[in-house]
Amino acid sequence: MARGRAAGYDDQRDMILEHAALLFANRGYSATSMNQVAEACGFSKALLYHYYRDKYSLLVSIAENHVSRLEDLVSDVERQGLAPAARLRELIRRFVEEYAGAKHAHRVLTEDVKFLEEDDRERVLGTQRTVVAGFARVVAELRPDLEQAALAKPLTMLLFGMINWMFIWMRPDGELDYDAMAPVVADLFLGGLPAVQTPVRVTAIDD
Repeated sequence: MARGRAAGYDDQRDMILEHAALLFANRGYSATSMNQVAEACGFSKALLYHYYRDKYSLLVSIAENHVSRLEDLVSDVERQGLAPAARLRELIRRFVEEYAGAKHAHRVLTEDVKFLEEDDRERVLGTQRTVVAGFARVVAELRPDLEQAALAKPLTMLLFGMINWMFIWMRPDGELDYDAMAPVVADLFLGGLPAVQTPVRVTAIDD
């Protein structure tokens, strides 16, 4: 009979991923060793291998877990049946909250996905595209003309840029916290969205 996993096995795996994400985010994936991960966790290297077979498996798990949580957030908000503007505000609020608690994993996703093998990278990026599509659908509902002009996704990426960049410059111990900034981001985006003009595409004329 196969021996079952000890109680707390999954908790230990999650703890390892947190430490690995911190190291990858601060040092870079290539510059981080399994020895350093084991030391950060207070484990022997042999014990670390009991949970993850190698550094690459850590990277895959960090990226997959993070994008899967984001995908679940989009699905959860969509199930609430909110009006488009309220839905976008809730998406922004939930994502800012999630990023605040997973900023190292998010940095790994944005910086180190290039180290994933093709199949793994495409799977992670496929989930990421699903997340982006969830936001783009709301933008298209608010401005259907922009969807027709193929602007819903670019505007969504600008919104993600605003959210992502906030975690670079904002100090967690500053006067404003992430809960205070989430509605500011929503106000700025929703306030500016009505003013967006469909760009005029100029077709080059041969001389």
